[in-house]
Amino acid sequence: MKKTALVTGGAGFLGSYLCERLLGLGFKVICLDNLITGNIKNIETFRKDPRFEFIRHDVSKPIFIKSKIAFVLHFASPASPADYLNYPIQTLKVGSLGTHNALGVAKEKKARFLLASTSEVYGDPLVHPQTEEYWGNVNCIGPRGVYDEAKRFAEAITMAYHRVHKVDTRIVRIFNTYGPRMRKNDGRAIPNFISQALLHKPLTVYGKGRQTRSFCYVDDLIDGLIRLLMSSVASPVNIGNPNEMCLIDLAKLIVKFAQSKSKIHFKPLPVDDPKQRRPDITRARKYLKWQPKVSLAMGLTKTIAWYRTVMDT
Repeated sequence: MKKTALVTGGAGFLGSYLCERLLGLGFKVICLDNLITGNIKNIETFRKDPRFEFIRHDVSKPIFIKSKIAFVLHFASPASPADYLNYPIQTLKVGSLGTHNALGVAKEKKARFLLASTSEVYGDPLVHPQTEEYWGNVNCIGPRGVYDEAKRFAEAITMAYHRVHKVDTRIVRIFNTYGPRMRKNDGRAIPNFISQALLHKPLTVYGKGRQTRSFCYVDDLIDGLIRLLMSSVASPVNIGNPNEMCLIDLAKLIVKFAQSKSKIHFKPLPVDDPKQRRPDITRARKYLKWQPKVSLAMGLTKTIAWYRTVMDT
């Protein structure tokens, strides 16, 4: 009997890649998604696979699954500032009630649980690069707090279930990830810049563009997630690319790669926008034998090529 994995948020950007990779590894996959930010097109290529099942469901409401489940991967949540500012209550609910419900399934089925947390738990960091031991610098009542605190709560309840109910848990702190399937109106830097560049519109850069980010190509990230899922590491693990760059430099690079005529347009810096972000991946290297392989140039080339195919749709 093939093992079954339940993926919440499975029609989203990362969730769909996880579903695809798990199918490739021989799993049966149950995908739950309410499609607030997910897209049914992300799972079209494997939706007819007899080992795949899609259920439209809001995981903030109770989850009932009859079949045996070996793994629960909780990836349901708005993940870009544009989304969690549009859906603040839903973001808080999926991080709290949704995580509680997904953990309940893992407890009932005696399944291993993987929580998709985020580098946003570090807030606007005072420690650089960010290690898993850093507790963060978060404004809990600011506009970004709905996402930051939802994920911090999700980590807390995951560890509580691990300690009290002995649920076999994993926590990944995901740093900025990009690649095909990201919505052109996603709101994050790379899809924004690529969409604007391909239309030869001004690229929107906030502040002076000196804030830094570290960008990991989706294939590398999924590899790290699978390695973590199959490991014995219960404490949080950063997964991301430690190569750091300023957003203004990223914008200029995308203009070059897209062969665009776009100029740079500056806007005021959003509230609580982190000034710097770079993962310390020592733990991932040591325990997962993982590090990113895809260069930014290669990743952007693949991503821009994909966006050219969907810009008119």
